[in-house]
Amino acid sequence: MRSRWRTVMWLAACLVVLAGVAWWFARPRPIDALASVPVVSPQSEPARRGAVLAAAGDCMVCHTARNGSPYAGGRPLATPFGAIESTNITPDPDTGIGRWSAEAFARAMRRGISRDGHHLYPAFPYPHFTKLSDADIAALYAFLMSRRPAVAPPPRNHLAFPFDHRPLVAFWNLLFLHEGPQPPDPARPADWNRGRYLVDALGHCGACHTPMNRLGAEQPSHAFRGGLIDGWDAPALNALNSGGSGAPRWTASELADYLHDGFSSAHGAAAGPMRPVTDSLRQVPRAEVEAIAAYLLSLGPGPAAPPSPAPGPRSLAPNPLFEGACASCHAAGSPMQIAGARPPLSNATSLHAGSPRNAVRMILDGNGWDGSHGAYYMPGFANLLTDEQIAQLARYVHDRHGSGQSWPDLDAAYVARLRKETAP
Repeated sequence: MRSRWRTVMWLAACLVVLAGVAWWFARPRPIDALASVPVVSPQSEPARRGAVLAAAGDCMVCHTARNGSPYAGGRPLATPFGAIESTNITPDPDTGIGRWSAEAFARAMRRGISRDGHHLYPAFPYPHFTKLSDADIAALYAFLMSRRPAVAPPPRNHLAFPFDHRPLVAFWNLLFLHEGPQPPDPARPADWNRGRYLVDALGHCGACHTPMNRLGAEQPSHAFRGGLIDGWDAPALNALNSGGSGAPRWTASELADYLHDGFSSAHGAAAGPMRPVTDSLRQVPRAEVEAIAAYLLSLGPGPAAPPSPAPGPRSLAPNPLFEGACASCHAAGSPMQIAGARPPLSNATSLHAGSPRNAVRMILDGNGWDGSHGAYYMPGFANLLTDEQIAQLARYVHDRHGSGQSWPDLDAAYVARLRKETAP
């Protein structure tokens, strides 16, 4: 028995050594740093085209810290394994990508490998960017090199062991990275193929709207069935035209309005993590956004939902909290309903969802006003109402204007948990 155990241990040791040797020879090699930072005019055609692509890809959203310099990084990205800090992608030679060649940039976009050879964490969505065309990667490189350099070393990541060891990402890539451009579907029209490219490659919509497995990779068999991001539910994108949940169906023009302008008179305003996305898409030509809408609506209804239980007891009597805090904007015939073109609450997707999460988040956080449209704005009540009051208010609004079963789990403890999720 002892000799058999010794043999097993020797075989295991040999396998470890062989794996180490294989990793040593297969590990990514550094790409030489440039001697000087490339000079690219912001007015050059590649840089101008890259600016539109960067907006469609929401690059600045993740690579800009709160009150920080654009593209200088430093924004913490929450993951199930800890917080990953976004990096500086300005052309600063020491703390940014100023000494990166076009080849090094393309490798990072396609394979998730930094110029010096270390693996990037897939919070940077290179599994999507690998589908980009060579021309678009070159345009993005030109745009970033045309930005103003910012000296901003990235803060340290806060990842639990063993996820703080970057070499492990190589094994993640073996399982989940499928390198290479996405060929067009010849059976589909040009706008559909363009929309799929913008959604699947550049926009990386699945990174938020597709559920993840335990290793933090998207589940292809559940593509666009919804996810969780920054404390908000990212709704399913494969049922926008089904109306099955009781929410109004989306038309192509309504969805394009929402994505391009952040507001649809039939559905309401973008909020939470979706608000910065629509802010970026305002810089993208309307035709591109219409292609995105066409593709998303073609995904069709998702899997049939199980029959909803009979609605529980509903609170339809007038509610003092609603009358005092909400009615001036949301009651029928209120000034904001008339002058602000604010859609009725019955059109709000969050009130037809199976979970109260987004409705509660909206009451807690509100929706900031950037001066472009009064119907966007809603003050947050996190510091004005107690957990119990917010639970009562959300339950009342859902029962009066939503559909489906009442939210039985919505209570003060539920609201308290949501507060803690995004507490600074």
